[in-house]
Amino acid sequence: MGDVAMTVPVLRAFTRQYPLVKVTVLTRGFFTPFFKDIPNVSVFVADLKGKHKGVFGLYKLSKELKALGITQVADLHNVLRTNILKTLFLGTKVVQIDKGRTEKKALVSGDIFQQLKTTHQRYADVFQALGYPVDLSQPEFPKPSSLTLKGFENKSGKWIGIAPFAAHEGKMYPLELMKEVIAKLAEDYRVILFGGGKDEAQILEGISENFDNVTNTAGQLKFDEELAVISNLDLMLAMDSGNAHMAAMQGVKVITIWGVTHPFAGFAPFNQPEDYALVADINQFPLVPTSIYGNKYPEGYEKASASISPQTIIEKIKAVI
Repeated sequence: MGDVAMTVPVLRAFTRQYPLVKVTVLTRGFFTPFFKDIPNVSVFVADLKGKHKGVFGLYKLSKELKALGITQVADLHNVLRTNILKTLFLGTKVVQIDKGRTEKKALVSGDIFQQLKTTHQRYADVFQALGYPVDLSQPEFPKPSSLTLKGFENKSGKWIGIAPFAAHEGKMYPLELMKEVIAKLAEDYRVILFGGGKDEAQILEGISENFDNVTNTAGQLKFDEELAVISNLDLMLAMDSGNAHMAAMQGVKVITIWGVTHPFAGFAPFNQPEDYALVADINQFPLVPTSIYGNKYPEGYEKASASISPQTIIEKIKAVI
């Protein structure tokens, strides 16, 4: 999800700088709301569990795409499926993203410890190779969505979103510490909790029941409604996860908490100052980053983010909101 959300600010910049170029985004249907308000961008849904499944399905998909009159292909994913599609687009210029695997391997191994090219810039580089240099330095964002959802109609005061979950334990802030953060922030702000899946929804509902000023959205809203609420936040607190990118793509301030991963790998949310990323104590956890995606880490590193105190998080939020 995060990778898809990171394409949004790049596409906004592209369509603003090249308003006569029509863009078709090939993605899963679930992600369609990401692109609904970008001029000259349409979404073609890949049915990867149905008619576009397997090699024969990809052949059908290529035929359907060619019928649209596509003249160039920007592969921002560079995985097995897109490599197969590339071979089916003979005669069409295809440029694939350079994911920087060598540099990222060096970062994880400890051979280097420095900022790598951001994923957003890697996306922009693909368009440049197609003949369309994209300047990401002066982004524009859509206005917050109008809210008519029950409980969100009339905004008053500051709203802080908190998305405490991530795909892997090593990327998550310990829940007991996060509860301390929520309790303190709820004294001065409305706190809105975000998550996905039944288990996460139950946990967040249990937390929200303890506070008058805390609302759980997990399991309560449709995806486009969730995006609309996020667009109205004054700040999002998230892990190295998709929620951080969904907020950033809408111009929301994002404070991120990093455990076994690190923003040097290039996955920090778009247009956020470096000091908005709160990273694990490198003196205590010198092997960070232990992996790019947070799925690999030595014993004891699953709690690396606990080296960031609740007070540090609270003070940072109050300083920037």
